[in-house]
Formats: sequence, structure tokens, C-alpha cells
Amino acid sequence: MARERDNRDSRDNKDNEFREKLLRISRVSKTVKGGRRISFSVLAAVGDEKGRVGIGLGKANGVPDAIKKAIASAKKNLVTVSLKGGTLPHEQIGKFNATSVLLKPASKGTGVIAGSAARELLELAGVTDVLTKIRGSKNKDNVARATLEGLRQLRTIEEVARLRGKSVEEILG
Repeated sequence: MARERDNRDSRDNKDNEFREKLLRISRVSKTVKGGRRISFSVLAAVGDEKGRVGIGLGKANGVPDAIKKAIASAKKNLVTVSLKGGTLPHEQIGKFNATSVLLKPASKGTGVIAGSAARELLELAGVTDVLTKIRGSKNKDNVARATLEGLRQLRTIEEVARLRGKSVEEILG
């Protein structure tokens, strides 16, 4: 009995380490023989503000169910982000469909200069200083996925050195 309680407590703590944000809630309808079927679509993001972030999509007949599904999906699709202090290690462009998001490191004290879903995702990832520019479609789904793709591609100098089989000094010249 005590072991079950301990497992449940650790699971609750694991869930509590993530912050959740709803990026979009849409009412969608499907026309069927008897009329229209109304359901809801939710885009949610979760992050621990320590370098892990994910997005998920949930669809259901009620908003609370759609939110639960979206958050569960986001937790399944977590990405680990390489950070350098409170900013990014290098400039990166994330692309998804017609959207491209430029992520640029910024000096301390700049803050998160981003719009739309990019701001939410960067804050959930734990980035405190960054400059961004969204080009192309400003659709929240595409912006979120492009931002996540850009964050996924980030590498620290140590990771690059390890992948190349060299030391950091050799790479920096």
C-alpha cells in the first residue's frame, strides 16, 4: 500500500514539474447527414523551463477533454533544447510548411522578443534572452512547430566537438 502511494506521488511530481500553456482553442464542425457535428481542437505546449519543451494537438467533443488530450500529446513529444545560460548557443532557422522562424541569441537583459506561439514555447523551454523573426505564415500551429524545429536543431559547442571527435579548442581555432 505504501509502495503504491510512493509511486503515485512520484508520478504527480513528474507531472507537476511541467508548466502548461494553451496556444489555441478552436471550435470545428463537420457536416454530416443529420446536420453539423461540433467538436473542439486544442493546441497546447508544455515545458519545464530547464530545456525541455513539447507541443501537442488534442481533439474532442468537449473543451476539457480536448485540453487533456493536447497536454498528454505534448508530454509524449518532448524535445530537449541545448541552452547557453539563458539564451541560445547560436543562430538557427526553424522551418515548417510555409513558416520560418529565425531564432537569434541575445545579450543578458534583452528578454524574449518574440510574437505569437514562439514566445510561449521559448518561455516554456527556459529561454530568457532571445530575438526572433517570423517569416511566411503566421498560423499558430505552424509557428509553434517551426519554433520547436529550430530549438531541436540547436547544438552547444561541446556537443559539436563530441560529434566531430575533436576538442572544443580545436573547433574554436
